[in-house]
Amino acid sequence: MAKNKSFSKTDFVSHYMNYVLEQNERPKTIFSFCKAIKTDEASFYDYFGSFEGLEKHIFNAFFLNTHNLLKNDENFTTFDSRNKLLSFYYTFFEILTANRSFVVFMLDGFKTDLKRLKVLSSLRQSYIEFINSLDIETIETKQKDIDKFQQKTLAETAWLQLLITIEFWMKDTSAKFEKTDIFIEKSVNTSFDIINTTPIKSIIDLGKFLFKEKVQMS
Repeated sequence: MAKNKSFSKTDFVSHYMNYVLEQNERPKTIFSFCKAIKTDEASFYDYFGSFEGLEKHIFNAFFLNTHNLLKNDENFTTFDSRNKLLSFYYTFFEILTANRSFVVFMLDGFKTDLKRLKVLSSLRQSYIEFINSLDIETIETKQKDIDKFQQKTLAETAWLQLLITIEFWMKDTSAKFEKTDIFIEKSVNTSFDIINTTPIKSIIDLGKFLFKEKVQMS
């Protein structure tokens, strides 16, 4: 087979997504996939080490495309953290919707949640970095360990919320996925409201007390 070095990373992504949708299955091997798209196997390895690596890249690309659109929006920088997150959600799910058949096929195709989480691992890392960049205000305790734990918990909770929203969107059959839009608004607003509620402050105060007691008793 004549070598075709003109294939870019984007070309492989496009061909892979088309292959999966047209054949209704993942390629059996990298060799057979490259043969089907008329390029050599070595070209694939210039960008990816496996189909799993390619799939991770695709889901992370959905995030990167979303982030780039937001960065180019002059209004985005003026938003508070709540509205920045809402903007991210709406934009991200517009991109997912444009690729819905592929996303649903991929995520529904995993036999275990662990495999699904594995292919979403790059997306997770990028999303948590984005959450941390929003500087979402939490209750300051002036206890370094507790404040660090709060931030980590916030990021992991935000990731779980995104996973739940993806699952909701995958099952949504409403026109224009209007129910997903409603779910996004309510869930994001509720999350921010919970952060600022008195019960949470009381829990933090209790945590501070227990932390001090532990230090004194050790």
